[in-house]
Amino acid sequence: MIELEYLTNKNGQLKAVVIPIEIWEHLFLPDDASAEELAEAIEDYGLNKAMDEAKETPLLSREEALAYLES
Repeated sequence: MIELEYLTNKNGQLKAVVIPIEIWEHLFLPDDASAEELAEAIEDYGLNKAMDEAKETPLLSREEALAYLES
């Protein structure tokens, strides 16, 4: 699980989120990246992680999937 840190102002309002440097380095962003580029890179990272986890998940048979959906 990713450990995020949240920064708040003196009133307790959320101001920023700190992500581990290992994740930041996987985003491959230029120093002058826009907010849109950052959002897209984070989304791509999350989708890639989800796909990697899905590869390790056993597939259900048709019958098992239907039984799961009906429960």
